[in-house]
Amino acid sequence: MEDTRKEILLAYSSQAIRHFESRDLVDLLTLARVNNERLGVSGMLLYIDGSFFQVLEGDEELLHALYKKIECDKRHAKVIKLIEEPIDKRTFSNWSMGYAKATRAELATIPGLNDFFARGSSFNELEPGRARFLLEAFREGKWRRQLSR
Repeated sequence: MEDTRKEILLAYSSQAIRHFESRDLVDLLTLARVNNERLGVSGMLLYIDGSFFQVLEGDEELLHALYKKIECDKRHAKVIKLIEEPIDKRTFSNWSMGYAKATRAELATIPGLNDFFARGSSFNELEPGRARFLLEAFREGKWRRQLSR
């Protein structure tokens, strides 16, 4: 029987309901990595000034269910789906959840995003086009050396 499951990439932004310190992020990543490995999900997470940008890759049905769970998670507010698209190959296949330690100034160097981050905007103000610029910078490996696996 042919496998008809489809893999997708799903990217979203959200506002944290409270500030996350380094220890809070480590705890969040530890839990996410365990859960994502169990579910076969890969991806990456950015956190700056109280807002998250997260990319998830995996089975379409599973990611839709996971996204619904994220929307209900009390640690987030203003969850906005930015990108959902089918993929042939995962970009972050070796990461159950990578975390980029990129600063606002570093993100402002990405063509198409420099004015966005320079004016102090949060990930929750990203529109899909700019989210793609951000995703492409990570696909191209701009911060791979800085990512914790």
